[in-house]
Amino acid sequence: MKNIALILATLSISITAIAEEATWTTGTATVVNDGLIDCGRGTRTSAVGNITSDDGTVWTVPAQTLYTTAPKATDMFNECDGIKYTRSSDVDLNAVPVVDAGGNDLFTAYIFADNYFELYVNGTLVAVDPVPFTPFNSNVVRFSAQRPITVAFKMVDWEETLGLGVEAGRGSKYHPGDGGLVAHIKDSNQKTVAITDDNWRAQTFYIAPVSDRNCLKIDGTNRDSSDCSTNAVKDISTASAAHWAIPDTWAQPDFDDSEWPNATIFSNDTVGVNNKKAYTSFTDIFDAGDADARFIWSSNLILDNLVLLRSTIQ
Repeated sequence: MKNIALILATLSISITAIAEEATWTTGTATVVNDGLIDCGRGTRTSAVGNITSDDGTVWTVPAQTLYTTAPKATDMFNECDGIKYTRSSDVDLNAVPVVDAGGNDLFTAYIFADNYFELYVNGTLVAVDPVPFTPFNSNVVRFSAQRPITVAFKMVDWEETLGLGVEAGRGSKYHPGDGGLVAHIKDSNQKTVAITDDNWRAQTFYIAPVSDRNCLKIDGTNRDSSDCSTNAVKDISTASAAHWAIPDTWAQPDFDDSEWPNATIFSNDTVGVNNKKAYTSFTDIFDAGDADARFIWSSNLILDNLVLLRSTIQ
């Protein structure tokens, strides 16, 4: 019996290890949607594409989203034909719809995402970002739920060259972009119940661009791209991307994220928000002295492009 148990345990470990291995794609994707929205001249296009990996799997890049069908989060600041409040006191919470996530306790989430978010509460999709790429925007979401509350964000760092996680910048057409999420959640009395910090769990499911596949280190659920170059891509035809399938139940309260790495904190300067009105107009919320929400992501803000974040509010 002990030998059988040992064999089963070994098989379980092997299956887990195999499941954590990346699936690789090379080069650019085929565009299937020219842009989810059009914010006018001078903004980046939120295009979507498909690309086939070495094992024949077809991946949607930068991510599969529910943007076209899901309810959009209410604007706090949105230059793409939306509301542009200049201070938090202007935000009319009574005008923000309350989404039923299965409970009677009322909560308000203030969100700044680089670039796109989908917010789930206890497995229910509450709202998605109304602006997938740029211009940068910020939002407020209200929902009712029953504690304990599992808050889960699907985060997407959008891209201009589909399949490689790059965009125009720093003198190159193919420079890696970066991401980041800051959120402050309050109860019906406007008392803080959660802020983004390194107690959240974070897992990446799409890493690009990768010039040398050997740079990616995988140890269990740890997908470490810190040794990979963040320089601009010189040859997009040979650059790679690593992909992992997202578990179907990842946003559910009973999903086990205990083996996921903790989120990594990044400064406002690193994310680059000090010139973004969508952020600076609401620093009394995002950078509150008694509840300073931090920008979080997986360990690599630049190369990790599709990141899932989770936390539980007791």
